[in-house]
Amino acid sequence: MFDEIIDRKNTSCSKYDDLEHYFGKAELNPYWVADMDFEIPPFLQEAIQKRASHNIFGYGKQNKEIYSAIKSWMKNQHSWEIETSWISLCNGVVPAYSACIEAFSNRGDEVIVQTPVYFPLFQYIKSNNRKLLTNPLKENNGYYTMDLEHLKSIITPKTKILVLCSPHNPVGRVWSKKELEELANICIEKNITIISDEIHADLVFKKFTPLASINENVANITVTLNSAGKTFNIAGLNASYCITSNQKLKVNLDKIIKKRVINSINVFGLIAMQCAYENGNEWLNNLNNYLISNINHAIELLHKHTKITVCKPEATYLLWLDFSLYNLEHEKIKKILIEDCKIALNDGITFGENGKFHFRLNTATSKNYLNIGLNNIINNFK
Repeated sequence: MFDEIIDRKNTSCSKYDDLEHYFGKAELNPYWVADMDFEIPPFLQEAIQKRASHNIFGYGKQNKEIYSAIKSWMKNQHSWEIETSWISLCNGVVPAYSACIEAFSNRGDEVIVQTPVYFPLFQYIKSNNRKLLTNPLKENNGYYTMDLEHLKSIITPKTKILVLCSPHNPVGRVWSKKELEELANICIEKNITIISDEIHADLVFKKFTPLASINENVANITVTLNSAGKTFNIAGLNASYCITSNQKLKVNLDKIIKKRVINSINVFGLIAMQCAYENGNEWLNNLNNYLISNINHAIELLHKHTKITVCKPEATYLLWLDFSLYNLEHEKIKKILIEDCKIALNDGITFGENGKFHFRLNTATSKNYLNIGLNNIINNFK
């Protein structure tokens, strides 16, 4: 199912068709954008094709079934019982994140992110005219933890939001319940709202704890962002949702979501998300087994044949590669990857200053295609 190499070129696919724009070369093997080279599950194809055969695509309606599907998925996958009244639908996690910044802070207020981290977070803090504060993660042989002492030192009365990436992209951490509680207690004490981006929550290889599921006090300061997009490879259908039990936060968020007109999900996005959550458990188990096999394979080859440091991720299909031991300038490493390896990886610098000498590799592809990229790295970084 996942071993097939699928030609995605010329399908208006950013991962393949944007290579020349971002890397200056069109003929590269792409392992950058965080989507998968796998077809969506057959049951999902059938649901979308059935709706497409109707041939009329007027305004859609958000039926109660979509809320039931989200609630059931959260309960069955993550032992988290949520209510319909906690859910706000939105046409993407990134638009929802930007709306949260406006909803829970004012111009000039401070927003904390923990770097290295998913780079659009920087952009939308700044475009909403908020001040970006960074709390760099601590790293030990490729394993990252939160620096809570530094976090406490940078908080001021203007600090209104902390952004949590959970599981963390790009370092692949699944934060323990203890880590989450310690972080949340600081934010409770300082009256800071946490925006918890949990879009990779289903792609995990150990126990995942939704932040807001810990207790009522934590839930009261948390807005969770999620989607079926990463899990089922349907990010292009722009369907996501926000969850918060704090109705004051929800009212403020809904006001901004409606103001920005990002509360309407297209008909295929609604159908796909509902169908995925109602039927996707077995397919997801098979996917995660394939992903961990690819991850183990990649790490074994890189450790055996190169000096690249990479720690096994606890979640996601992304590897955070550290080239520090080569004693090369960052731009030189980047040049070798593009010109000699002929592969496209995400530049670690874009994830924050502590991403220097790092590059992110996407393993969510067929093992044979993954081997092309791995062998090209091995041949040029011996």
